[in-house]
Amino acid sequence: MSVREFTVSISPEAAMDVIQSYVVGRSISGTLVDRYVRQVGEHGLHVIVLEKYYMRSSNRASLTVTIDNFDGATKVHAVASGGSEGVFFRFDWGAGNNFANGVETALESYLMGVD
Repeated sequence: MSVREFTVSISPEAAMDVIQSYVVGRSISGTLVDRYVRQVGEHGLHVIVLEKYYMRSSNRASLTVTIDNFDGATKVHAVASGGSEGVFFRFDWGAGNNFANGVETALESYLMGVD
């Protein structure tokens, strides 16, 4: 499991679109599993779940990204999981880190701070 959390200078909607385009558009196996949005006034909560196949772990990894602007700034929380290859071992050969780092890479030009 790999976790990334940071703040960006764009809206939650825009951040969600950038992440989805980066993961799905730059990968043969990247797919959008689900997209959930709750909007209350000017504040919103956006959740996307993505999957991607990693040959190094012979498994599909899952990436759940939660984006909100409840505190005014847009906060991004990304968690990659499911990339380990064995039943008892949770070693994923870097697939989880790679998947979670992709969110930060996609939003690199909008980063304001890493938490």
